[in-house]
Amino acid sequence: MSLVDRPWPEIVAGGTVLVPVGSTEQHGPHLPLDVDTVIATAVADELAPLIGASVAPAVPIGASGEHQSFPGTISIGTTVLTSVLVELGRSLTTWASRVVLVNGHGGNLDAVTAAVTVLRTEGREVSWVPCQVPDADPHAGHTETSLMLQLAPERVRLRQAVPGNTRPIATLLPVMRAGGVEAVSANGVLGDPTGASAEQGKRILEAMVVGAYDRLRIGAAAR
Repeated sequence: MSLVDRPWPEIVAGGTVLVPVGSTEQHGPHLPLDVDTVIATAVADELAPLIGASVAPAVPIGASGEHQSFPGTISIGTTVLTSVLVELGRSLTTWASRVVLVNGHGGNLDAVTAAVTVLRTEGREVSWVPCQVPDADPHAGHTETSLMLQLAPERVRLRQAVPGNTRPIATLLPVMRAGGVEAVSANGVLGDPTGASAEQGKRILEAMVVGAYDRLRIGAAAR
């Protein structure tokens, strides 16, 4: 349930709050800039009733420096994002007993883990879960395109969906670290979005939610 849709007397003090953490960055010529935020919010929305949680407004801008050469990308970097997440965690835990960051962007990982470490050191019950599935392609490819066809099909420009660099991400990282995504993919895609479908997106979303739920249920949420 959305946190902000209710007046304050209906908010249960001592409950769990999920915070989607996304980004605003290029996702190829066929997807909107807020893909990571849309996916993180969808995972949080599906996860919330399973654990009796509320969903806070998403953090829509993250650490996206690797995409900065593409127009439209907005990045606040790891240091600032860490500070934002720490302050959000401190504020939320004045009345919520537990906070879970639902991370939808790999570039946020250092900030998310650093923020969780700080907050837990302060004695706050904060953890995080990723939005991931095995064998997903890295960026704006089959995985994210299928998810967006399920979640917001009207925002997908499928006729403009073309493959990008399909080499394994591990082989691309050295060049990406030096020159960003543009250095390895002129269109910003890492993967192949052709053949994506809403049906596959539905299955991928379900798998993401199950994975996040299992991590929380067994107490293995990343810390």
